[in-house]
Amino acid sequence: MNRDVEPVVQWLIDGARTATMPQEVLATLCDRVVACGIPLWRVAVFVRTLHPNLAGRRFEWQLGKGVTIAELPFQALDEATSVDSPVLRVCQTGLPIRCRLDIEPADSSLPALELLRSEGVTDYWATPLLFSNGEVHGTSWATRQAGGFTEEETRAIGRLLAPLARVAEIHALRRTAINLLDAYVGRRSGERILSGAIRRGETETIHAAIWLSDMRGFTPLADRLPPAQLLAILNRYFDCQIPAITRHGGEILKFIGDGLLAIFPIDETNVATVCANALAAAQEASAALALVAAGPDVGAGGLRFGIALHVGEVEYGNMGGEKRLDFTCIGPAVNLAARLEKLTGKLDCHIVASSAFASHCPTPLQSIGEFALAGFARPETIYTLQTTS
Repeated sequence: MNRDVEPVVQWLIDGARTATMPQEVLATLCDRVVACGIPLWRVAVFVRTLHPNLAGRRFEWQLGKGVTIAELPFQALDEATSVDSPVLRVCQTGLPIRCRLDIEPADSSLPALELLRSEGVTDYWATPLLFSNGEVHGTSWATRQAGGFTEEETRAIGRLLAPLARVAEIHALRRTAINLLDAYVGRRSGERILSGAIRRGETETIHAAIWLSDMRGFTPLADRLPPAQLLAILNRYFDCQIPAITRHGGEILKFIGDGLLAIFPIDETNVATVCANALAAAQEASAALALVAAGPDVGAGGLRFGIALHVGEVEYGNMGGEKRLDFTCIGPAVNLAARLEKLTGKLDCHIVASSAFASHCPTPLQSIGEFALAGFARPETIYTLQTTS
């Protein structure tokens, strides 16, 4: 059978343009290599990534089963199954690992290979995948062919490595950009930036439910706690809010010290649903925050928090200096939410809402009176959760 992989090499050099996603690249690559007569049974590619929580992603193709994707969190690097992974060892050392599992004795330092041996793998080859910036990532190639890979087959696979690394690097760079934008500006904002919305002053007017929250008692807490303990409390404080916001369709735009600004975008048909989601997120976050506020590490002084909800139009997009931009939202609606949030301490309410929010929210809210807000001509009727009798 013809084992000429040159057409596959040229396809990779051309950018594998018929496959738009990395998993499609791997699936198409493996199918084409098998069609060349090379008896692949399992192929994996591990690419490290720049992400706050993830060390990398693993793409694995298996004959007849397609491609699966797994993400490796940083803490998993300490687990034995990860430390003893041949591909991770290749990433660390930059050296290939070749094991003839049909004839070589078991290697206790690489227990992952024993699983492959039990599945009938006869030959396993883990190779470095070298990026242009010097980073070392990894691939593995396995067969169940009697006698393992032939020299001709390993040479053919070797021809694929450099062009595969270039394609993997392109996808990894885009993935890194997405990860960092998601982490620092949010998914919706990140998508807009990647699509080219990067000019200063380029904004759009959107309708949104606005979330503004803040911690009370943070200054005295910062004065009496060591920085590491304070940072741990602050991270837990945000951990109580972020999952609730994102789970209910919101996007975090900005951390302002111990404050948080988020929006829940609205279209003409879903204003009630979005307001209900924003309120549900606030209730979930409030319940979680109450546990943090009462924690023993906070101390006798404790801490309090407030969440303000409002609905209105905001200018959403790029603003800032010539060489330092921020992707955020501004406008009177955001200012009103900020004034509401300041009232939570005075009113001793964890959650307050504007009259506009209350009028759209399907969950009944309880009025607690009219209040003058600095910078606004008319007083605002403030609402909170209904109390149970």
